[in-house]
Amino acid sequence: MNNSSLSMIFLLLAIAGLVFGVGVVAISRRKARVVPQIQRAAPVEVVEATASADVVNVVDVVVEVVAAAPLSVRDRLAKARSSLSGAVGSVLGRSDVNDETWLEIEEALLRADVGVRVAQSLLGALQTRVKAKEITTPAQLIDALRSDMATQLVGTSRDLNFEANLGAPNIWLMVGVNGAGKTTSLGKIAAQQIALGRTVLMAAGDTFRAAAGEQLSTWAERSGAQIVRGAEGGDPSSVIFDGVQSAHSRNIDLVLADTAGRLQSNTNLMEELRKVRRVAEKGAGKVTEVLLVIDATTGQNGLQQARQFTEATQVTGVVLTKLDGSAKGGIVFAIETELGIPVKLVGLGETIDDLVVFNPTEFIDALFE
Repeated sequence: MNNSSLSMIFLLLAIAGLVFGVGVVAISRRKARVVPQIQRAAPVEVVEATASADVVNVVDVVVEVVAAAPLSVRDRLAKARSSLSGAVGSVLGRSDVNDETWLEIEEALLRADVGVRVAQSLLGALQTRVKAKEITTPAQLIDALRSDMATQLVGTSRDLNFEANLGAPNIWLMVGVNGAGKTTSLGKIAAQQIALGRTVLMAAGDTFRAAAGEQLSTWAERSGAQIVRGAEGGDPSSVIFDGVQSAHSRNIDLVLADTAGRLQSNTNLMEELRKVRRVAEKGAGKVTEVLLVIDATTGQNGLQQARQFTEATQVTGVVLTKLDGSAKGGIVFAIETELGIPVKLVGLGETIDDLVVFNPTEFIDALFE
């Protein structure tokens, strides 16, 4: 092969290589231009935007509903329910009603803090019906227990006593031991009464607990109530008397009076509370409600408190706080059946709306379901 032929071959190879290289570069550039367009064609924002408006709206509504849905009474009473639910499940799993059945139910009732007297009363009535063959299956037994417990609570008036035509301030005294949630409950009640259109004045009669006045002042600011305070360590009765007189002069509907739960003096607490009640009614107002605040987690100790405070102040109703955090919800039965005092309000959380009127039907349903 001569030199000219070799030169021609090298020239052709060079031309082919050049064409191939240009082609590769061109293809790469086309891919580079196309790929970003594909990536931009369907980002998350574009996919959501191309969805139908109806679907997007439905999703938004569902999210809002889920976020805003409050906990049910059943959910809030999970701890109280656990004391009975285990026994109920065990009893329903049996084929008949026997001695172990009665032991399980009794133990569950006592753990729930129903109290010995109430538990014996409930079981005695059920055992009589079993012997008479009125109840023959575990399911019938549980239904009867549930019905009997509901009967003990349903039918009681739980309205807060307010005399609209009194022509003077109604006075609601809040009593109870320190730590039960007395001042906080008073603040929540104030906000609720103001929402009903009533004017409210708070009397800071717990002059012995440090910062009690400041705490009540904060609640007054939140709720829009007025407040009368006295000197720290001063006479609680005089503070409440001044509050009633001030409310009368301003045509205020309701005086909510906080009281001491413990005294840092030689004066007996119950004697001091008797004095508070007497002095409160010496002015222009009238005591129409005495609310005893009990911490549900204290169980049977709460029953003892109720007995003492009732003797001293003629308690008309109970505010049972922290019921959502207690497995001792059965104290409701002990208070109502042994003392005849209605549970009027229960605390199921921390917010104002979580202090609610006690609903015995919801309560029983929550314990058993």
